[in-house]
Amino acid sequence: MARFDTSGLDETIREMQRMGQDSGEVANVMVNAAVIEIRDAWKESAEDHGLRDTGAMIESIGFPAPVQDAGGILYRDVYPQGVDGKGTRNAEKAFVLHYGTSRVKPTYWVDDADAAAGPKVQKRLEEIWGEFLETGKVPDIIDTGGGSSGSGITNIRR
Repeated sequence: MARFDTSGLDETIREMQRMGQDSGEVANVMVNAAVIEIRDAWKESAEDHGLRDTGAMIESIGFPAPVQDAGGILYRDVYPQGVDGKGTRNAEKAFVLHYGTSRVKPTYWVDDADAAAGPKVQKRLEEIWGEFLETGKVPDIIDTGGGSSGSGITNIRR
């Protein structure tokens, strides 16, 4: 669907690269902090767009896989997991609600969510980087927001 844009973090990323910290512990913590903000923005946007029927799709939004590395670029996918009570994939419902069909008007709710998450992600990542520069320690990330089955981070210590 949508790809989250990291513009605005260019200087932080360059600084991390100069210090050899663009992968590893700090970068992993930063990716995990970002997906928490993005997940929360997706849930809020879905609610704001009135996309709650049973709530299965919204409640299933999460990030099941750990941080991945694709050619030196760290990422983690955020999307609705599983199926609803009728066996319909929640990701499929999200796609249809975002882009629409001949019978369903598009809402572009994911684009709205990613736009809303951008400043929050930037602020959070700059805080993590600043804390690392100040203390030399990788900060803890605590997520009490839960998410879909097993997708929430309860306590990541790096």
